[in-house]
Amino acid sequence: MALDELKSALPDYAKDLKLNLGSVIGNSELPQQQLWGTVLACAIASRSPKVLAELEPEAKSNLKPEAYTAAKAAAAIMAMNNVFYRTRHLLSDPEYGTMRAGLRMNVIGNPGVDKVDFELWSLAVSAVNGCGMCLDSHEQVLRKAGVERDTIQEAFKIAAVIEAVGATLEAEAVIAE
Repeated sequence: MALDELKSALPDYAKDLKLNLGSVIGNSELPQQQLWGTVLACAIASRSPKVLAELEPEAKSNLKPEAYTAAKAAAAIMAMNNVFYRTRHLLSDPEYGTMRAGLRMNVIGNPGVDKVDFELWSLAVSAVNGCGMCLDSHEQVLRKAGVERDTIQEAFKIAAVIEAVGATLEAEAVIAE
């Protein structure tokens, strides 16, 4: 199982990550599509080849083709949006906030899956990428759709653990060289 491979690849000092990885994926109360879409989108956002190589096949086997594609689309569009909106927010000149973005984001309006699932994946990727503006925006959409805070927190817990696992494995790969 890919999850076991990832856990065994983690060094002893990252025991908490091993436990958390098993917990956030193995004991998640999210429906399968939300869970594995979040896992896939976050694995992509982590930029860790090892994490993506281990988790992508399992995500693909647990997702319908349209959900698999939509989770990848959430990671792709949020990679762009998180940089754009985070930068806009961080600049001290408020005029940038009044300017038209001029970037295509059609997939957000028509993701090919339930809008709530796509928003949850977008929120999780935004957590990995650290964009407060996007986090707020997606959280508000989810809350207006009736999604409970526990569900939203579950998504960003998955994001936090996958990001930490990726960072740890990438650091270990460099240290081992």
